[in-house]
Amino acid sequence: MSHEILPEPTLRRLPWYLAYVSLLHSRGVEYVSSTAIARELNVDASQIAKDLSFLSIRGKTRIGYEVAELEKELKDFLGFDSRHNAVIMGVGSLGAALISDSGLARYGLNVVAGFDVNPRLIGSTINGIPVFSPEELPERREEFNAEIGIITVPVEVAQGVADDMVAAGIRALWNFTPVRIRTAEGIAIENTSIYAHLAVMYNRLDDLRGYRK
Repeated sequence: MSHEILPEPTLRRLPWYLAYVSLLHSRGVEYVSSTAIARELNVDASQIAKDLSFLSIRGKTRIGYEVAELEKELKDFLGFDSRHNAVIMGVGSLGAALISDSGLARYGLNVVAGFDVNPRLIGSTINGIPVFSPEELPERREEFNAEIGIITVPVEVAQGVADDMVAAGIRALWNFTPVRIRTAEGIAIENTSIYAHLAVMYNRLDDLRGYRK
């Protein structure tokens, strides 16, 4: 079944299932039930079974899912076993940290180049990854066959950077700024604002403080 008709909430839960079954696989566990996954991840067992049915994955009665096979199917469906070349625009503290994060490669994201306007960074390398001037984006994107652009620049230039990336041939944007980027149709955008998550956490923390009084 294609990603286009897969409900987004389901797609967002699948990596959680994968992380858990990968842990079980590393421990030598052969089978796991939807009930066990539900207990660990706090998701209804019926919801888990429904989510996995989109991938044509069904457990065996009274046995559950074969862990190794479930892990393989989830990795394949999510694209984590494939190689996806990406470039990062803005290699300050956050961008540099993402370049240095070897964990991303385990999920198929291969950062091949960074770009920054800081002349002290241009021409350097971070964790072996070269840093170029933004002016070189079109030719470097083509050279490295990158389809994904990661945006970790200041808010005021985020939209312009997104426009430049799309013009250079980038087909998907992973935006780490608080700005909601707008592009033409046909470009995949994923917004990951750490500030929004902080706001939620702070709000819940305040609620907990009030609850404990």
